[in-house]
Amino acid sequence: MYVAQPIEWTDRGVVMLDQRRLPAEEVSYTYTNYREVAKAIRDMVIRGAPAIGVAAAMGAALGVLHSSANSVEALSTEFREVCDTLAETRPTAVDLFWAIERMKRRFAELTARTSDLAKIRQAMVEEAQQVHLEKKATDEAIGRYGAEFMPANGQVMTQCNAGALATGGIGTALGVIRVAFEQGKKIHILVPETRPYLQGARLTAWELYKGGIPLTLITDNMVGHFLKTGKVGAIVTGADRIAANGDTANKIGTYQIAVLAKENKVPFYIAAPVSTFDLSLPDGDHIPIEERSASEVTHLQGVRIAPDVHAAHPAFDVTPSRYIAAIFSERGVARAPYTESLRALASSAQLAAVPATR
Repeated sequence: MYVAQPIEWTDRGVVMLDQRRLPAEEVSYTYTNYREVAKAIRDMVIRGAPAIGVAAAMGAALGVLHSSANSVEALSTEFREVCDTLAETRPTAVDLFWAIERMKRRFAELTARTSDLAKIRQAMVEEAQQVHLEKKATDEAIGRYGAEFMPANGQVMTQCNAGALATGGIGTALGVIRVAFEQGKKIHILVPETRPYLQGARLTAWELYKGGIPLTLITDNMVGHFLKTGKVGAIVTGADRIAANGDTANKIGTYQIAVLAKENKVPFYIAAPVSTFDLSLPDGDHIPIEERSASEVTHLQGVRIAPDVHAAHPAFDVTPSRYIAAIFSERGVARAPYTESLRALASSAQLAAVPATR
């Protein structure tokens, strides 16, 4: 089954598929500079929380690999600037900061052990590659846990794009759908278009179509109608950040789907890696919400579709945990009370972590 490859480390540099140009064109760019990677994240050449984390790790590795520093002290100073630049790209997706902190820890381990810059550079590249490999394995595990909750026969709704394009693996929410489909479940996917960036229409529909999974594309304002009349058996979405109490930030429009799901007695699920958990935040009120350019609302692929008026564009909303039936992670399934179940999964992930080969 076709699986998109949004990012790859190569000898030439970091290769990214430009998701802004899908589905019309499949165009990739090769980046050799961490500032270029930061711009690609900010401009949404690459998007989706786990894939942003992979990109950040690779950007950090590029910064070290191509640094002109000739001492550990100089490289350390430059590396701090690299990490700060990457951290300023997008505020909501916690995977970004998780990946940067992981690369910082690895850099600190290396520089405490050796002053051989060549060895440090090579080890940082290997760490970024390891992050990508682990994300792929994580998706597979999330898919297996979540597939059990999908209907044997019926419709499943998702939101935005939480597929291979968003993770670098098989996807989180779409990974669940993909595994369920491969297990023989006769599911049909309802895909809201996800205005204003149309990740559903452009990306999720494209991934499902390429993978041979049956789907119907709907506009965002059809969600209530289909949940009321469409015999939807489950909803599964991804997440960009999950607070300690289970409140979840995801692409704008997710909250209203969850509320409508509750009204129509449709189970609403989240599929996300443990790295998306932010247990330092007590609830969703503390999750920072990215405000993107109003032009992404007033224009569609560069064409103005509205008069020159003020437009809001919060890129995410927060779904309170009371609307979430379960959260699928690579370490298992969390259910309410989430303050206990998320902490348990996070602890088990830390205990099970195996250090990368050094």
